[in-house]
Amino acid sequence: MKPPARRPRPDAARGAPQRPRNPTRSAALALLNAVLLRHRGLEEALDALPPAEARDRAAAHRIAAAVLRRLGSLDAVLEPLLRREPPPEVRQALRIGAAELLLLDTPPHAAVASAVDLVPRPFAGLVNAVLRRVAEQGPAALEELDGERLDTPGWLWSAWHAAYGPAVRAIARAHRAPAPLDLSLLPGAEPPAGAERLPTGTARLPPGTRITELPEFAAGQAWAQDAAAALPARLLGATSGMAVADLCAAPGGKTAQLAASGARVVAVERDGNRLGRLRENLTRLRLEAELVQADAAEWSPGTRFDAVLLDAPCSATGTIRRHPDIPHLKRASDIPTLAGLQRRLLEASARLLVPGGRLVFATCSLQREEGEAQAAAGIPGLVPEPIRPEEVPGLEMTLSPEGWLRTRPDFWTEQGGMDGFFVARFRAA
Repeated sequence: MKPPARRPRPDAARGAPQRPRNPTRSAALALLNAVLLRHRGLEEALDALPPAEARDRAAAHRIAAAVLRRLGSLDAVLEPLLRREPPPEVRQALRIGAAELLLLDTPPHAAVASAVDLVPRPFAGLVNAVLRRVAEQGPAALEELDGERLDTPGWLWSAWHAAYGPAVRAIARAHRAPAPLDLSLLPGAEPPAGAERLPTGTARLPPGTRITELPEFAAGQAWAQDAAAALPARLLGATSGMAVADLCAAPGGKTAQLAASGARVVAVERDGNRLGRLRENLTRLRLEAELVQADAAEWSPGTRFDAVLLDAPCSATGTIRRHPDIPHLKRASDIPTLAGLQRRLLEASARLLVPGGRLVFATCSLQREEGEAQAAAGIPGLVPEPIRPEEVPGLEMTLSPEGWLRTRPDFWTEQGGMDGFFVARFRAA
């Protein structure tokens, strides 16, 4: 009698992994696929992950961020070890394994085995062999490479070289390290234990610090805000009773600064979800502002303001230390469109001011088209009001002859750097 045919194992038929996937590495793989294949933001992808332990989510974010920061270098290490291009998911698993081996000090057996578990059976041998070779080479494999150049997309390297000359390397190098946690504090609040107080007033804690575990955060006395991001609201000079419009206001760090000064703040944000997050932040801090959901370029409030803060939508290339997905999501073709939007917002902002009113324009971009070029073009009805050195202690080197402010990630290197911002100030004629 003929024996019954053996039915294939379901997992083999589907080409599933050999063992259950490690939840941290599985989440890291999902994050990389979201960013690199579907062009979704890293934070958005993190929010979309299935429910998981907080430590697994944090570790997955750490792995994915390490891959995104050093993607060009990791691929340069892997390339000589591959005869042909593997499927995208296998490529991501190799990148995860290489990042753990070369950047994150993961024990080789754990890094290799967990990467193997991420791929279908037919590719298990390939991943195992390649990553064992990477482990043999060790971190020295990265030292032989021009990491700054490899890890920076060509269009960004060219733009930054044209704008900043040899400093392009220092900027690219600064993007390779995780950023510290910067906090803005309510008036009278003490900084957390162990925090460094920067010359501009920001409290700084080491990278990896979890803000939700800080007593000052739980007490509604502090919020996360990069030292450079805190400058535009300070340079607006809001005082008690002043009528201020904060345009494109979410997530609300600058709104909180303005409200904490005692100003009467109207915060305008087009995106309803982001406006909800702004409301939650103000509630936690016990601060008040009028919230308006509207397109700031078309908003007509029927009144004018003593001051307007416009932190305009931009490419956000100044925040790559905190958002390593940006170089993989933005394109050179995005810049003219964003610059056009900024111009419309600037002209709309000028119409909101009373005579003598002040406008502060800011972008978290390193691109000249989104900063210096906008200020140089001027704004109808406004005159420049230069920023003075005494207003930015410790950052006098950021000021241009025109009185504009330009921060870069390679400034304050010994203290942990800062985001790249452009800020210009104007007065209504």
